Amino acid sequence: MFAEEKKKNTNYGSIFVSCFFCLVLVVGVVRFGKPYYNLQNLMETEAVMEQGLLDVGILPCNLRSSVSIPARNHQKLSTTVREETRTRPPNSYCVKFESFATMSKLVAGNGDKYESRPFSAGGYNWTFLIYPNVNKPVGSGGYVSLYVKIDNSSFIATQNEVYAWIKFLTYKSTTDTYHELHATEAQRFHLFKQEYGMLTFLEIGYYQNPAYGFIFNGGQSVFGVDIVVSKPSATWEDVAYEENIRDPVLDWRITNFSYQDKVSYTSDTFSSGGRNWVLKVYPNGAGSATGNSLSLYLLSASNEKGYVKAKFRVINQTPSKNVEKQVDGWPNAKENGWGVDTLIPLADIKDPSKGFLVKDTIRFEVEILAFSRTNSISN
Repeated sequence: MFAEEKKKNTNYGSIFVSCFFCLVLVVGVVRFGKPYYNLQNLMETEAVMEQGLLDVGILPCNLRSSVSIPARNHQKLSTTVREETRTRPPNSYCVKFESFATMSKLVAGNGDKYESRPFSAGGYNWTFLIYPNVNKPVGSGGYVSLYVKIDNSSFIATQNEVYAWIKFLTYKSTTDTYHELHATEAQRFHLFKQEYGMLTFLEIGYYQNPAYGFIFNGGQSVFGVDIVVSKPSATWEDVAYEENIRDPVLDWRITNFSYQDKVSYTSDTFSSGGRNWVLKVYPNGAGSATGNSLSLYLLSASNEKGYVKAKFRVINQTPSKNVEKQVDGWPNAKENGWGVDTLIPLADIKDPSKGFLVKDTIRFEVEILAFSRTNSISN
């Protein structure tokens, strides 16, 4: 009996050991399989699901696929499309089918599309493409697809690109309005991308039942397009930072300084770094420095308002130590450009022992160390 009981206990132990190794095996599988359940793979799975929805024409919310002809591999949505209603008719081109059903049959031998006559919009020639049949182009499912195509001769001649806002419309007779879809961003056209459109503009079923209002008067239907071309900027600025200035020092002497009774004086034009400048001095100070200090400013003769780095000096003619202050930045005075309000106290100028006013002559010096240069460029 004891032996039998021991045998049973031994069997329980074997079962326990087997279960333990099974558990280790499961943990190992989960451990090695874990990377496949990270965020990246969840995102990839979501993308695959969205791709599947697009391919069968089922789209979430009110977003619709916006695909250009060269990219008909049904990539993920990149541009939000807005759906609106308006009373104003298309402003670029309009196509009316006397019979939507008949036209759907006729275009079957023409790539399942109707292509309009060329028309002009924004200085370029375009054609309007309408696909009225199921799954034409591939991926449209049960939707009518609308596209515009720019004439490639424009790109061959000028090697440029065109940006345009595109709106597609169809007339609804029951409300006397136009159903409109448009992307919220301008579309880029160039030599290798000449078409843009809405793969899933509106369900074909709406054009098979007059009750919806998109076919009327015995089967007529109307489609249209707005094309607004964004013209490139005619002028633009090129901003550079200039150092190692040529002829950087501007020297200015004022004689009979004690007899100057005007509020301010302006020097002749100086040339430095390929730009013309003038100096402006307030002998009795400007702003908060009035009556206490002399104020000196550097102005651009062409009224430039960029960055300047410069040193302002009052030259000691003894000679001894000059008074020097540095300006580093953008214009710091509304009318006077760059400068220093309190360059030197008036008392120091009037004191003969200081050496700043000799034979009633005072001498200023400005050394331009750097400045920003802005050039206007016209296309």
